[in-house]
Amino acid sequence: MQAFGKSENGSTDLLTTYRNVRAYTEKLCEPLEVEDYIPQPVVDVSPAKWNIAHTTWFFEEMILKQFVPGYVVFDERFGFLFNSYYNTIGERTPRDNRGALSRPKVSEVFAYRKHVDETMAKLLASSGSNVVPPAHPGGTDLAELVTLGLNHEQQHQELFLTDLKYTLSINPLFPAYRDSYAPEESNESGTGDLIELSEGVYEIGYDADGFCFDNELARHKVYLNEFAISDRLVTNADFIEFIDAGGYTDFRFWHAEGWDWVNREVIRSPLYWNNIDGEWNCFTLGGMRPLVLNAPVCHVSFYEASAFTEWKGMRLPTEFEWEASNDRFSWGKRWEWTNSAYLPYPGFAKAAGAVGEYNGKFMINQMVLRGASVATPEGHSRPTYRNFFHPHLRWQFVGIRLAK
Repeated sequence: MQAFGKSENGSTDLLTTYRNVRAYTEKLCEPLEVEDYIPQPVVDVSPAKWNIAHTTWFFEEMILKQFVPGYVVFDERFGFLFNSYYNTIGERTPRDNRGALSRPKVSEVFAYRKHVDETMAKLLASSGSNVVPPAHPGGTDLAELVTLGLNHEQQHQELFLTDLKYTLSINPLFPAYRDSYAPEESNESGTGDLIELSEGVYEIGYDADGFCFDNELARHKVYLNEFAISDRLVTNADFIEFIDAGGYTDFRFWHAEGWDWVNREVIRSPLYWNNIDGEWNCFTLGGMRPLVLNAPVCHVSFYEASAFTEWKGMRLPTEFEWEASNDRFSWGKRWEWTNSAYLPYPGFAKAAGAVGEYNGKFMINQMVLRGASVATPEGHSRPTYRNFFHPHLRWQFVGIRLAK
C-alpha cells in the first residue's frame, strides 16, 4: 500500500518523526491566546482548537483503536466532535458548527493530545512485540498508517495558519498572528519569460519509494501538445494592472459561473486587499501592511485566476503541463491553480474502509492546484502533489502562473 507511505528505517525513526511533526503543531499554537482557538467565521474555516483536536482524533481512531488491544479512549464523546468527513466511522458535528463548541476546553484538548502521544510513543517503541500486530484487519501496515497520519497532520498545519488568518482578518482590529511575520511578502523570482516545451509523451504521477497520497497514483503517460509556461508567478503589480483596466467589471474575461460569483459577492480585488486613501494594503499573518508589489499575488479564486489569464491573452497550465515543466522554474511560494478538473488517474484505486474516504470521494466539481505555499510545512511538498479546491475558494495561499 505504497500510496500511504512506509518507514524504511524502522520504528525508532518513525517515532522521532512522529514527535517532530506533533511538536511543530504545538509550536504553531505558541502565539495564540485562549480566545483565538474557538471562532469559526465561515464554514470553510475550522477553529484552531478543532484542527489540533481532529489530528489527534485521527491517530486515536485510525491507529490506537486498531493496534493497541484494550486501548481506552480519552473521551468517548470526542469521536463525534472531531471526526471530519469519515462516514465509515459514524456521525459527527456539522462542519459549520465547529466554532459553536466552547467545550471541551482548550486545556482538555491539549490533555487529549498528550494522552494520545504517550500511547503512540509506547506503540511505536514496541515494534516486534506482541503489542503490535503486523497489520490491522484491513491489511494496512502500522508504519503506513502512521505516515499517512503525519502527512494528514502536516496538511492541517497549513490549514491551521490559513484558517486562523481568515479568522483574524474579519476582526476590525486586524490583529497579527505574529508581529513582523509576513511570509506572503517574499518577492517573486524569475523574469516572466516563457519556457517552451515540445510536444510529446510525458509521464505523470508518483513513482518512488517514499510517501505519496493515493490520488498521485498510478503513474501514467499523457500526450501534450507544444506549450509555453512562465518562469515566475503573477505578481501583485501585475494584478493591479488587471484591476485598473476594469478586469472585475468586464464580463468578456469571465466564465459565466465566475461572472455570477463576482457580481453576487461584489468582488473587486483579491481576498485581504484593502484600498486605503488610494494605496493598496493587504492583511497578512503579521497584520495589515502595505502591499508588496513584487510579491506573488495570492488569495485569488480559480474564477479570478482564469479571468486574469484571459485578460492577458493566455491561460492557466493544465496540471500535466505543470508537472512536466516544474523542474524549469522555482515553485513553492503559492499553490498554483491549474486548468484541470480534479479526477482520478488511470489505475486509481480506493483503499478499504475509512482510509478510502481520504481523497477519492472528492473527485467532483473541484479544480487541481499544484506546488506548495509559504504555509506548507517543510518536507510536505513534491512535484506530483495534487491539491484541490472548489473554484470560488481563495482563503488558501493560491496564486497564478501563465501558460499558452
